[in-house]
Amino acid sequence: MTAVHSPPPTTTKRIMPRAHKLMGLRFDSLLLAGRLDCLFAMSERHLRTERSFDATRIGRKQKAVHAAQVAEQRGKHRKSGKSNLPPTIPFTPTDTILLIGEGNFSFARALLVDAPAGLEHLPPAAVTATSYDSEEDCYAKYPDAKEIIETVRRRGAQVLFNVDATRLHKYPAFKGRRWDRIVWNFPHAGKSITDQDRNILSNQQLILDFLRCAPHCLVQGPTPLVHQKRRRKSRDDDDDEDEVPAAATAARGTILITLRNVPPYTTWTGDTPNPRYKLLRSFQFRRSLWKGYEHRMTKGERAHGQGTTGVGGEDRTWEFCLQD
Repeated sequence: MTAVHSPPPTTTKRIMPRAHKLMGLRFDSLLLAGRLDCLFAMSERHLRTERSFDATRIGRKQKAVHAAQVAEQRGKHRKSGKSNLPPTIPFTPTDTILLIGEGNFSFARALLVDAPAGLEHLPPAAVTATSYDSEEDCYAKYPDAKEIIETVRRRGAQVLFNVDATRLHKYPAFKGRRWDRIVWNFPHAGKSITDQDRNILSNQQLILDFLRCAPHCLVQGPTPLVHQKRRRKSRDDDDDEDEVPAAATAARGTILITLRNVPPYTTWTGDTPNPRYKLLRSFQFRRSLWKGYEHRMTKGERAHGQGTTGVGGEDRTWEFCLQD
């Protein structure tokens, strides 16, 4: 018999591990490829998400920039539109006017000598200009006052001294007299109080006492109509509204108080006075309209002092009348 030789067992042992290794490597390769595909897919999704987020963020930013540009254009347009409006002059040639607390009487002179357009025919006799100071004290505090007062008197206006704005109804020269406009430009108690709270309280009391006694000197009548509204179409097709200043119609008298529209002056009005008043309007007080007008401080010739009170604001007039 022919003997059959079996392959050496060592050969099988050597071949099988190699096959297993090859299968293992192939499996690992497939697993790695699957993981890479998964990573690539995740990376692609993340990239798309980032791109979408960037696009959204850019879109929002562009919208915000566009909105800001539109708002800026609207603001410029409104500002330029309102700048063309005529300044507010709260008097008419038929008004009787009482000026309270004149310093060097330069406002009275501006009203009579070189008045703004529309007031050229204001009768000087319709103007009464007053000062809290005595005539001697006025000349001592304001060296230019004497010449100005002589001009005002020559024009035919009445000039009075020692007139306390909180006791108008007690002044003999005012008995039975009433005015269409009572004007107090830049009222100040002039007490030189360094404590801010006490200073505010002092000026609040001054203005409130003035408002309480003023009704005895105001013309009576219906509530005045002092402005009208007009519609205009802006470039961005939005309806805007402008206030068109106009003089008050013949009606009950009004009070005009001018102050800087910044603290501490804006706190001086205090509580609502009794009798109660109605605010008709407020408007910018333009000193340039009143030629020759020079603001003077209550304490005297410190016209060009270096104080910072009122910096950053504007001169503004508030007009009131009595409520029904």
